[in-house]
Amino acid sequence: MSQPQAAKVNGSWKALFICRNEKITRDLTALFVHHLPALAAINLDAYPSRHQIASVVAAESPKLCLIEITEPNEKALETIPELLRADSKLPIVALLPSDDPELILRCLRQGASDFLIAPFTSEQVEGAVQKIARLYPSRMQSPGKVYCFMPAKGGCGASTIASNLAYQLKRLGEKRILLADLDPLAGTLSFLLKIKSSYSFLDALARSHDIDADLWRAVVTNRQGIDVLLAPEVMTEGMTELTDASSIIEYARATYDLVVLDAGSVYGDWNLSQAQHADEIFLVSTNELTALQAVQRSLGYLDANNIPHYKIRLIVNRYDRHVGLSKEVIGTALHTDIYHLMPADYEAIQKSLMDGKPLPPTTNFGKSILGLVDLLSGSSEPHKKNSSLSGILSMFSRTS
Repeated sequence: MSQPQAAKVNGSWKALFICRNEKITRDLTALFVHHLPALAAINLDAYPSRHQIASVVAAESPKLCLIEITEPNEKALETIPELLRADSKLPIVALLPSDDPELILRCLRQGASDFLIAPFTSEQVEGAVQKIARLYPSRMQSPGKVYCFMPAKGGCGASTIASNLAYQLKRLGEKRILLADLDPLAGTLSFLLKIKSSYSFLDALARSHDIDADLWRAVVTNRQGIDVLLAPEVMTEGMTELTDASSIIEYARATYDLVVLDAGSVYGDWNLSQAQHADEIFLVSTNELTALQAVQRSLGYLDANNIPHYKIRLIVNRYDRHVGLSKEVIGTALHTDIYHLMPADYEAIQKSLMDGKPLPPTTNFGKSILGLVDLLSGSSEPHKKNSSLSGILSMFSRTS
């Protein structure tokens, strides 16, 4: 790939190196930098476990993986399909010590996209980059950001916040935005927005290996400049057995600037896959004691399933300082910052539901949504917890 071609590759690149030899990582990073802009190398000097792979891929979202194949090579070969389990469209380049046709074939059969043979040269790297550009065009684009809204318990208002946020994100400029209802059991966006469609995310999922622009245009509904992907209207067989939303999320990430996911809950493989592939997770609660206990359990569940804590933002909805726990008690009891407070605004929300329209920015809830947009765009600072409190905190310590 010539330099003019390389200049067309947008965005920063992260390359995951699984390599014991630091010199190989340094030399190849220098070679790849000539063809990919702003390349950042993440290096693991040992073959990771399945859990480590899931954690690294979720946290770093690498666009490319280079794995050193050394003797004995069984562990290295077993790592390739585990990487693809974490990201089915991750380009994997095997780094081989010699031109061994049998080893090359084994790497390709395990799922490697390409291979490089020592001593590594600029010509080899150029060929690998060209192949990746051809096989994985979405990797050559600046990826969109994915926000995932999850209720700590039912009825916390996560869907209302997610849908209103998607429309207010248009304030950030000419952005392509997707609002996706990925709750297979109780999706409510069609009701909230008064949208009917013959298609749902299940239609995209049925063609997860070959989602294309024509299919996508058929399954989404454009409403007021936002594309909306709905959940199925009717329960069908197998919906409780869904496990992996990555194909939908990654296609959306490559197509849109901003993606807002409305998840059904925190629990189960289907919802965990959304959390793993999201850039930021918004855990929505109220300030009622039962809801906050659900937050504590949700945080524990996400942590036990290797969802990084730094991705999780706590939103307290329908907050009223005269009812329920105060923000100081909540933040300290849960040992986490409150990212944003949403006010109780029942009358405005009920009118919005009747009209099937987002809340106006003149309402208290609408103003708070605009504040959340400002937080996401870096215009202001999130709410911080205060110093430790006592008394009611003991209620939480008993369930820790």
